[in-house]
Amino acid sequence: MQDPRLLAKPPVCRLGCLVLIRNQRGDVLLVDPDYMDGMILPGGSARPNEPPHLAAARHLHADTGLIVRLTDVLAVDFTPADRYLQRLNLVFDGGTVPDSTRITVPSQRRSGLLGARFVPAPDLPDFMAPSQAARATEALAHRSLPVLLHGQRAA
Repeated sequence: MQDPRLLAKPPVCRLGCLVLIRNQRGDVLLVDPDYMDGMILPGGSARPNEPPHLAAARHLHADTGLIVRLTDVLAVDFTPADRYLQRLNLVFDGGTVPDSTRITVPSQRRSGLLGARFVPAPDLPDFMAPSQAARATEALAHRSLPVLLHGQRAA
């Protein structure tokens, strides 16, 4: 049974689905969007009713060509509304890829990305906006939590 009071005016919140991937040296994969200064973790917004781990995997594949199964969250970051909607960003653990892994960034016209590269973890503040670097650094520092769908581990 649906309670109309709960559905009358749901909050408007952007759900960001990001992926933290490291290479064998521990460097972090970042993408360079043309619409903002600094680099960011790969990912993007979930579509309505899209499970966040699948949204993160979809964006990761579109941005880098990588296909990764995402089952754990490393960080949850809420940002109150400012010039944008309020945002809830989930950082998923993309694991470690071999140093030889090929990253394939689509053309800037199609993807809005200038490129991608692995950055040493201590250098993240030099490449990212302060809030982005803090999010990535926190994600690196903590244990992961499982992704659940209706109380069950996501497949």
